[in-house]
Amino acid sequence: LSVKAPMEMGSSSTEKFYRIPEGKGPHSVGCTDLMTENAVEGSFLRLYYPSCNATDNEEAPWIPDKEYYQGLSDFLNMYRVVGERLFQYYVGSVTCPAKSNATFKPGEKYPLLVFSHGLGAFRTIYSAICIEMASQGFIVAAVEHRDESASATYYCKKKSISERQEESKSNMEKEWIYYRKLKTGEEERCLRHKQVQQRAQECIKAVNLILKINSGEEVMNVLNSNFDWNSLKDSVDTSRIAVMGHSFGGATVIESLSKEIRFRCGIALDAWMLPVGDDIYQNSVQQPLLFINSEKFQWADNILKMKKLSSNDTNKKMITIKGSVHQSFPDFTFVSGGIIGRFFKLKGEIDPNEAIDISNHASLAFLQKHLSLKKDFDKWDSLVDGIGPNVIPGTNIDLSPAE
Repeated sequence: LSVKAPMEMGSSSTEKFYRIPEGKGPHSVGCTDLMTENAVEGSFLRLYYPSCNATDNEEAPWIPDKEYYQGLSDFLNMYRVVGERLFQYYVGSVTCPAKSNATFKPGEKYPLLVFSHGLGAFRTIYSAICIEMASQGFIVAAVEHRDESASATYYCKKKSISERQEESKSNMEKEWIYYRKLKTGEEERCLRHKQVQQRAQECIKAVNLILKINSGEEVMNVLNSNFDWNSLKDSVDTSRIAVMGHSFGGATVIESLSKEIRFRCGIALDAWMLPVGDDIYQNSVQQPLLFINSEKFQWADNILKMKKLSSNDTNKKMITIKGSVHQSFPDFTFVSGGIIGRFFKLKGEIDPNEAIDISNHASLAFLQKHLSLKKDFDKWDSLVDGIGPNVIPGTNIDLSPAE
């Protein structure tokens, strides 16, 4: 146990043992944050992209502000002062394996993937998935939702004159929005349906924003960074756009596909179907859709909703990753030790690296087919049919009606 203890504890040793996996594709990966004006109505996203080799650039911080620790504490029903210290101690020094503001790698048109986070999450904590996709030649826009489903998020507002004199550095300040808990007696479905509609709009806004940048229009980023947004001009393959998300983000994928035809296909990771409106099941998702489920999260009613959505459509697929849990998709599974990981259900029985590889490979094969990419991702086609080690077609859930 003595060998294990330092790995479980201090943050300096965390880095050595627990790393968010690097992209395995041919491209180096950079990332940068973009927030547009008009406060809450604007866009906020982290962009992951193929980059030039950036030896001078630092790796991006994984959780960039202490307010995210406070929001996570709220979400997990912990005292903020306790939660903040715990997170700071365990993951305060964790970085993600993408270089902050690295130079964008021009020379080809990359397909665009929009990523939607789950309940209580935010834009930065699915970096293992987003970095892998960028390393394989996608531009990935990981949206941070402002529907009060993120643990925390913020927008920038101009300081009042009196505040400005105190702090000359910046005339902007962060206005934080925290996770909103259900009120007593409030119907969850009603709130979540309202939120998923806002989330879909935020995914569509992200597409509009990236395409605007692609067309060479000047975009004002209220976050100060030295990233050259003009370098993205003419680098997006505007005919190849897809949407992907986890849990509440999976419902967001479905909502986004039904509202926006420019999304040519979608991937829903362990989707939570409650927020999806009844209207969506009436044939309003025409595009191909891949459901990648964990073994431990799903239940019959949720799966039946997925099946209702994909009835008799061969371009709608479902697979289940054996030994995986709901938290096999976000990054926490990589930065937690065995004991803590099992206790908080952040790790399943499968090696987290193997689970994320299966998910990413199936996703890439699916994207190649439905975006007509000229890559070699078709070598993973069998995974999309649920064939391979630790994957099964369809679901492990018994759907026979209760006796």
